[in-house]
Amino acid sequence: MSTRLATGGRLLNKAKPVNFTFNGKNLRGYEGDTLASALLANDQMLVGRSFKYHRPRGIVAAGPEEPNALVNLGAEGRFEPNARATTTPLFDGLQAASQNHWPSLEFDVGAINKHLSRFLPAGFYYKMFMYPRAAWKHVYEPFIRQSAGLGKAPKATDVDTYEHFYAFCDVLIIGGGVAGLHAALTAGKSGARVIVMEQSDHWGGRAPVDGGTVDGQPVDKFVDGMVTELETLENVTLRRNCMGAGVYDHGYVLGYERLRDDSPHVQGPRHRLWRVRAAHIITATGAIERPLSFAGNDIPGVMLAAAVRDYLVNHGVSVGDRTVVVTNNDNAYLTAIALKHAGLDVPAIVDARVLPQDSQLMEQAKALGIRVMMGHGIASVKGGKRVTGVEICAQAGEGAVLEEISCDAVAMSGGWSPVVHLWSHCGGKLRWDTTQACFSPDVDNPPLGADGMGFVTPAGAASGVFALDDVLNDAFAAADGVMTSLGFDVPRDLKSPEAERRQDAPMMPVWLMPQGASVKLREKAWLDYQNDVKVSDVRLAAQEGFVSVEHAKRYTTLGMATDQGKLSNINGLATLAGALDADIPSVGTTTFRPPYHPISMASIAGEARGTVFQPIRRTPMHDWHDTHGAEWEPVGHWRRPYAYKQGGESTYDAVMREVTNTREKMGLLDASTLGKLIVKGPDAGRFLDMMYTNMMSTLKVGKCRYGLMCSENGFLIDDGVVARFDEDTWLCHTTTGGAERIHGHMEEWLQTEWWDWQVYVANVTEQYAQVAVVGPNARKALEKLGGMDVSKEALGFMDWADGELGGFKVRVYRISFSGELSYEIAVDASHGQAFWDALMVAGHDLGVMPYGTECLHILRAEKGFIMIGDESDGTIIPQDLGLHWAISKKKEDYLGKRAQERSHMTDPNRWQLVGLETTDGSVLPDGAYAVAEGENENGQRNMQGRVTSTYHSPTLGKGIAMGLVLNGPDRMGETLIFPGTDGKEYQAKIVNPVFYDPKGEKQNV
Repeated sequence: MSTRLATGGRLLNKAKPVNFTFNGKNLRGYEGDTLASALLANDQMLVGRSFKYHRPRGIVAAGPEEPNALVNLGAEGRFEPNARATTTPLFDGLQAASQNHWPSLEFDVGAINKHLSRFLPAGFYYKMFMYPRAAWKHVYEPFIRQSAGLGKAPKATDVDTYEHFYAFCDVLIIGGGVAGLHAALTAGKSGARVIVMEQSDHWGGRAPVDGGTVDGQPVDKFVDGMVTELETLENVTLRRNCMGAGVYDHGYVLGYERLRDDSPHVQGPRHRLWRVRAAHIITATGAIERPLSFAGNDIPGVMLAAAVRDYLVNHGVSVGDRTVVVTNNDNAYLTAIALKHAGLDVPAIVDARVLPQDSQLMEQAKALGIRVMMGHGIASVKGGKRVTGVEICAQAGEGAVLEEISCDAVAMSGGWSPVVHLWSHCGGKLRWDTTQACFSPDVDNPPLGADGMGFVTPAGAASGVFALDDVLNDAFAAADGVMTSLGFDVPRDLKSPEAERRQDAPMMPVWLMPQGASVKLREKAWLDYQNDVKVSDVRLAAQEGFVSVEHAKRYTTLGMATDQGKLSNINGLATLAGALDADIPSVGTTTFRPPYHPISMASIAGEARGTVFQPIRRTPMHDWHDTHGAEWEPVGHWRRPYAYKQGGESTYDAVMREVTNTREKMGLLDASTLGKLIVKGPDAGRFLDMMYTNMMSTLKVGKCRYGLMCSENGFLIDDGVVARFDEDTWLCHTTTGGAERIHGHMEEWLQTEWWDWQVYVANVTEQYAQVAVVGPNARKALEKLGGMDVSKEALGFMDWADGELGGFKVRVYRISFSGELSYEIAVDASHGQAFWDALMVAGHDLGVMPYGTECLHILRAEKGFIMIGDESDGTIIPQDLGLHWAISKKKEDYLGKRAQERSHMTDPNRWQLVGLETTDGSVLPDGAYAVAEGENENGQRNMQGRVTSTYHSPTLGKGIAMGLVLNGPDRMGETLIFPGTDGKEYQAKIVNPVFYDPKGEKQNV
């Protein structure tokens, strides 16, 4: 049975016992335990059920590669599904529950699936759920939805807090084993800024467990010495419980730090997401031991040999009284020797190799009285919910049982695979190492930065070297090379320490045990423990034509579980290669994607939750609007005043009042939300020529120009006024909802298509408050403020100028979205409210009133000005809106030009923009369609147009609308019928879309 030993447990504090529960049962562990080690110490071998067949599952590994021990943690506000027991620190009061079973872990009805396995082979769902067709809705889909997933989704709000942390360094070292620490010491002593991330809560990786000596001292003492020395270096930051989750382009790394998983009731953030920019990255992520494929290798009690050793040395836990070790390499002998030294029985070491002579570790094992069976393998493991014995066979045979050995645990080792995930995340290539039978980083093909130089270097076992002295030498060489490339000088007295060299015998690749296993045995040999993928499943996939590794992965679900194939991928690739009679490198690998290990969704969100999940953006004058009757309208993330209600008036009355007052006297609009993008650089002009449909490079300094922006598909996506500040600088105004989107649009093209153009784009929307001063009295109010000449002669229409008004430094744009005399005035955001107050005082005797977005819409509709999102809906091109004048005939190209030349875009039957006036003065329903004679093939009335904007105009005293109509500009005066959802039919006449001041005389005064 699995139990806690009286001795051992280097990570434990036995003075602090810890109480916890598993499936409601009270258990005890110690501070320093993981949930997995505490469960094993309490002889809890069965921890879960597999996904498809609901087979009993036990702990296999000791780290993030664990596929089986997934549990539900906590309750209510701290409930977390699919938590790995092997990476969950034990704390007092921890509540854990197993997953994927009903009604209980011991008795699971779903286990009936294993008796139906012949009907549920790989890819069965691609065939079974096709017929009969009617069964999908009523049988298959409900069944799939009920069966999907492992853990339960949390229902209560998470009570913990999470944060993001930004950091910069010269060298980021991911991994705190001996390789990572030695590289950090080399870099730190060279003067570089260094951050070290270690995913566990202890330093040294596997070295303190596996033993050895460095510079004549035990390796664990050597590790302690390095950590102590690193802690004295101010330029080195050490972070434990911090995993390198993903490596991206240009030295960008995401780190995932678990701050309070072992102390949930302590104040402070629980998890922290690090966003690191590093000049160079060293991946010292170590290696993962591979399982062996033999019948019954999934029975609880069958574990990785290194994991058995970890639990023994780190936590003082024996996983069994009698442990059979099965291996194809020398490393597993360390487990057998450690077990024997702990007073436990090792009936046999089953070694698949046949070697000419014993290695150093073999001699040690035999000297301890351990039986070594060379050239043998395991035919099958006996037992159901725990191991009871193994059947031994010849590795070269087909599985004939030679002997049965009674045992309660099996420690297996199929070799080691470097953790290449982070190297591969950013494009690093891999090579096949025939000696170690693994993929390792191809250092001749590293991920390249913008300068064409590599920015990631592997070190230690992560680069494919496993002996302790080789690991240290490789780490020193990696750090030395990185320091040189970054311009740092490595101290001359710094060198790689000398480690004890152990002479190991070469490993032998073993992908199936025994080599010629029968079909019956292959159907019980498991590759992916969580998703129930067997050797026979991969062979079936190859037989059915899924010869691509990516196709075979999806057909069998190999490596698609929550461990992302850490234990199953290489064995699966080798099995597929064998089925195809191909070599492993030619089969290739599946894609490694971040994160390396699952991270909490809350850490990704950080502080973006609750009321700040989508923060409401407020202009500097927001509070003033709120206290003066503003009725708010959401516009993107902003809140803009829809109208300002006075007294007991309705919203409609307020809008009508605002329109009339602005036309007759003076109105103020808070236009701070309009996007403001600075585009600067020697190539800014030609860049804007590509962004806009009209020419911007010819715009003179001090002038403004209205521009349209299209997607590469030719459709209108934004509009706004562009102002030129100097020879290399333009300001592009965008719609309120378009600032971030258009900024991203510009950056995407600059970074992916025109990356060599010298252009810089900055979003300065929130740096400035902007006020539209509109109406016949607008100039009078500004003249009362005084400070600059705002006359027609000094500041003509579509001009801009810097100056002072009322003591405020301002930038004044002579532009108009209302058709009235209008100035849009930008000031520093910190002066926005004060400037607004000054305008209200100056305009007091001139009839000043603030107006909201609905008034703005009516003013622009009366003038026939389009509104992005109303007249455009993602399918509209400028030509539909009669904006041919805004499309340059001189430019060779702009985004969308070629798309607009397609036959569909030049179709003369595209609907065109017109004005619409109801015959009785009423208001057309928004979005209403104009019907034509006849019916279409669906029996619906034919359509010939639709309403895009519709309002009551107090200026004109009637309903006005803008719409898109078939051949609209050629049908002036014709009456259309618009059925409403209220059962009425509205009649409207096609008119010019410019209803008010068609010659533009008022805006030019």
